[in-house]
Amino acid sequence: MIYHSNNTTQTTIVSSLQHFLLLIPFVYLLKMSLNKIITNGTHNTNSHLPKRIILVRHGELSANVDINVYGTTPNHKIGLTEKGIEQAKQSGNQIKKLISENASNNWKVFFYVSPAERTRRTLREMGGSFAKRRVMGVKEEYRLRELNFGNFNDPAGIEEIKKERFTYGRFYYRVPGGESGAEVYDRISSFVECLRRDIEMKKFCHDPCQESNIIIVTHGLSNRIFLMKWFDWTIEQFEDLNRIKLGEFQVLQLGEGGEYSLAFHHDDKKLQEWGLSPDMIENQKCRAYGPTRVNSQGTSDVYPFMDCFAEDSDDEITII
Repeated sequence: MIYHSNNTTQTTIVSSLQHFLLLIPFVYLLKMSLNKIITNGTHNTNSHLPKRIILVRHGELSANVDINVYGTTPNHKIGLTEKGIEQAKQSGNQIKKLISENASNNWKVFFYVSPAERTRRTLREMGGSFAKRRVMGVKEEYRLRELNFGNFNDPAGIEEIKKERFTYGRFYYRVPGGESGAEVYDRISSFVECLRRDIEMKKFCHDPCQESNIIIVTHGLSNRIFLMKWFDWTIEQFEDLNRIKLGEFQVLQLGEGGEYSLAFHHDDKKLQEWGLSPDMIENQKCRAYGPTRVNSQGTSDVYPFMDCFAEDSDDEITII
């Protein structure tokens, strides 16, 4: 009887163990499925997106010191001053510090640069801050070039053009023999759409665990037009924008909701300095952290021309 009891107990244990072993693959698959569902609903869906898009304005150029240079040197060949070179080096150091201190050790950068001599030199001076293993690539992008002011310009003519352009409106004004802001918008828009396509095709995401950053070295107007296109700002909002300083940079950082925002790295004072209105600043905060307050005006601040439509009413008649 004792032997029979032990045999029955052993048989029961073996049978239970066999059932348990059969369940292990199913438990594992269930766990993997749940993890996939959970991670797809959070930040991992944005893992292919660059963490930051950083816009850099070139350093001081010789024409900023002596305006007569515009009359003797082609605009695209005007180089940096010693101060401009130092500004570019400082920008590189600051950007490297910003990225490395707010990321894991697995981060990289991809550079776009305007073909002008001043932007190319700015990139070269910035490059000293980044080890080659950190650089995914560099592309000279012709659509990022500065507004075409024509060929050689005399100082008096340049000042007159600037005054007239300010009065007429910087977006629509066409520089004699050159471009209008609207034409710059067209080519910058083409670049932005290609950039977005490359991002969606995971051009900058060779490793899901790697943090990528895009750095764009360009000009004052091209910089503002990029922001206008990226954030869908109106022409009126663009006209109120101010150029960032020589050697200064702006950081668009990715939020958990998949939106890029200037509000992560720049406070209200700085955004106001760049010409953003209170509503534009509020929008940047919403992109970064989600809605911060209830907008009592509904969609009027979000979409232009909403103020021309009739107010909603309970007795509105709908014709089907």
